[in-house]
Amino acid sequence: MKDVFDDSSKVELRSASPVFLVADIASTMRWYQANLAFSADPFPETPPHAFCILRKDDVEIMLQQLGGYEKPDLYGKRAGGVWNVYLRMKGVRELFQSLSKLPDVKVLEPLHRQPYGQTEVVVEDPNGYTLVFAEEL
Repeated sequence: MKDVFDDSSKVELRSASPVFLVADIASTMRWYQANLAFSADPFPETPPHAFCILRKDDVEIMLQQLGGYEKPDLYGKRAGGVWNVYLRMKGVRELFQSLSKLPDVKVLEPLHRQPYGQTEVVVEDPNGYTLVFAEEL
């Protein structure tokens, strides 16, 4: 099979952003801002929003609005959980200490070391999306 990237030295992937389908962008934005210090860039600027880009450092998470949407709860369907975004970071222990004090943050897995070398904490956002924060320590 021919590799499409071999055709041109100008073809280069730069980044990827997860896209979460949510019923209410405004409340989702507020949760990410209050609990994870993300900034929000919704479109349109005033509700009801159709789309939003959440940003923190070099990370982007995009939100798409679909009224009445409920994400299926799949976390327990697989050993080790079902992840929606894996965030490599610096300071995972400090993050866990902060998150564990917040009443609106559901910690699915507290700080733990994985056999593949990462130290992780797993949280669930208010829509049921699973975020894994990981650092190689």
